[in-house]
Amino acid sequence: MIKIVKAKLKKLILKLSGRVRHLKKGIDCKKVWYGNVYGGFYVCPDLLNSNSVVYSFGIGQDISFDRAIIEKHGCEVFAFDPTPKSINWVNQQEISERFRFFELGISSNSGPVDFFLPKNRNHVSGSMISQNNINLKEKVIVEMRTMQDILKELNHTHIDVLKMDIEGEEYDVIDNILDNNIAVDQILVEFHDRFFNDGTIKSLQTVKKLKSKGYEIFAVSDSFEEVSFIKKSIL
Repeated sequence: MIKIVKAKLKKLILKLSGRVRHLKKGIDCKKVWYGNVYGGFYVCPDLLNSNSVVYSFGIGQDISFDRAIIEKHGCEVFAFDPTPKSINWVNQQEISERFRFFELGISSNSGPVDFFLPKNRNHVSGSMISQNNINLKEKVIVEMRTMQDILKELNHTHIDVLKMDIEGEEYDVIDNILDNNIAVDQILVEFHDRFFNDGTIKSLQTVKKLKSKGYEIFAVSDSFEEVSFIKKSIL
């Protein structure tokens, strides 16, 4: 009960502060939360079937979203995470053959990069971005791919659902997707504006750019971090 009250209070404070005004829902369509509280996102399920192409970037140690997609629609989920802890964890799970995992990350450039590990050794998620949660002195080399290269390697021309929880890299990746006119119906993203001094501005600019390309927000989580966009032309 206390947690619920705190969550509602936080949501009210954020609304009153004006910091999340740009995350207002812009279009109505059916929405369903797929996954648990920590790893889930809102999806418009009516547009999915067994042939849908779903990309899931940023797995960590939580595939509740991916399992829900596979269970509800029977389609393949192409999952990506370059984090050592995540790779080890996924390899120990009993997972449907429809869950296809790749030890890669998504970025605006392809190739090996320095990937910084979290300060707290109990945490999983690392990042290419210099921010408070990572240790700049502890890094590994991981492989990154652009969306164009991933689509080419997997022989896809269209993505039905793109989910991204990629620790601050989402801004550059979304720019790259939109600049290259990559066909995506739904974009589900966790904004990590808290990682940047100008984070709210970065999110505002990204939302504006998405809208200019025909996307509208159809759902936002209670924390205002997980935001779901849909291409208006497919409705």
